[in-house]
Amino acid sequence: MRPYELSLTAAAEAIRTRRLSPVELVDSVLDRVERLEPRLNAYATVTAERARRAAREAADEAAAGRLRGPLHGIPMGLKDLIDVAGVATTASSRVRADHRAQADSTVAARLSASGAVLVGKTHTHEFAYGLTTPQTHNAWDTGRVAGGSSGGSAVAVAAGTAAFALGTDTGGSIRVPAALNGVVGLKPTYGLVPRHGVTSLSWSLDHVGPLTRTVEDQALVLAVLAGHDPRDPASLDVPARDCRPGAAEDLTGLRVGVPRNYYFEHVDAEVEAAVRRAVDRLEALGARLVEVEIPMTRYIQATQWGLMVPEATAYHERTLRTAPELYQADVRILLEAGELMPAGDYLRAQRSRTLMRREWARVLEGVDVIAAPTVPATAVAAGQETITWPDGTVEAVSDAYVRLSAPANLTGLPSLSVPVGHDTAGLPIGMQLLGRPLGESVLLRVGHAYERTRPARELASAA
Repeated sequence: MRPYELSLTAAAEAIRTRRLSPVELVDSVLDRVERLEPRLNAYATVTAERARRAAREAADEAAAGRLRGPLHGIPMGLKDLIDVAGVATTASSRVRADHRAQADSTVAARLSASGAVLVGKTHTHEFAYGLTTPQTHNAWDTGRVAGGSSGGSAVAVAAGTAAFALGTDTGGSIRVPAALNGVVGLKPTYGLVPRHGVTSLSWSLDHVGPLTRTVEDQALVLAVLAGHDPRDPASLDVPARDCRPGAAEDLTGLRVGVPRNYYFEHVDAEVEAAVRRAVDRLEALGARLVEVEIPMTRYIQATQWGLMVPEATAYHERTLRTAPELYQADVRILLEAGELMPAGDYLRAQRSRTLMRREWARVLEGVDVIAAPTVPATAVAAGQETITWPDGTVEAVSDAYVRLSAPANLTGLPSLSVPVGHDTAGLPIGMQLLGRPLGESVLLRVGHAYERTRPARELASAA
């Protein structure tokens, strides 16, 4: 197996036991970047020389017995919203074309201190305001969308041009591209991972989290990222938790909620079949399936947009008025729409979210996790704007992709997307696990138990 093919966990063990040098690993990944970037365009900026210097330093430290932890010498990508001192943070937008960060974001600083090596900044849908990342191509089929807004991060991990990457998630922007590219994506509990130094889309909905090849990898990255930072007003001050899932496959006693409504409505038949097979696998591992009713479903999307649109517009108010021509058309339309939203609608959305959190808490009193599709359809063709369901309903692609992921943003609940197969076109399908606040360890346990019963996943076929 070539170094770039290793999971983060496997690479970390190889470095720890001196069977692999960080230099070998980073060089392998950078060679992969050079070969694949013309086809995939996952990176907005590649920091190759910086990565090689960091890899040599990591190798010297490893040789001297000074490993900083499991991320020592591991190559990573960071979504181009996340500040790294001296490196461009463009948000994949002409608005930020000349912007260079003056200081590290909290998450970048923590990863750097852990010994992780920056390969580059990954593309986002402009300012994270979209679900397709149109400039980046799906890792399994370059004629299809990568998903967004963390499309570059998901594609880099799926293609082996990063061992792991960070994304942000406001309405599904980690989990959607994770599902569409066959990798694992975690949106942590709101406030668990600090956002200081990360460009905002919607402050009350934004989350930062990892994209990895395996569930086990997730725990290693989350352990570095999580922790209080007073510079983020929403940051939670809670004790550190060990979220490593362990080796056990037995889920006896665990209650898995299976939605009877909402999550399996207007869902592609192959997606539904794959997710239900995965749920059956959880039952075979000892879990007890419990049917649940998802609350307040008619208000989910209206509440999501009612919060996100005005908050995004407030963030962009100055540049929207001074240089509107620099925005892409789809993003500019949404930002301008935010200027027309009455304050009363925003306040009603806030009230709706409060009620939604309360109702979801009641549902989760009866189950430990909820299992559902991450997205209702696999990756659509690039440029496709709508999905037509068998009953004749026509839905915008962006609405379809955000529909099943938005509840976790509105409630702040943790949510993990795990690959559960492919459709007949060979495109990945994801299952979403939702849990209680600060319930990441339970999600990772369930995801890891499922993952261990499946054959090892290969890198994306388009790569």
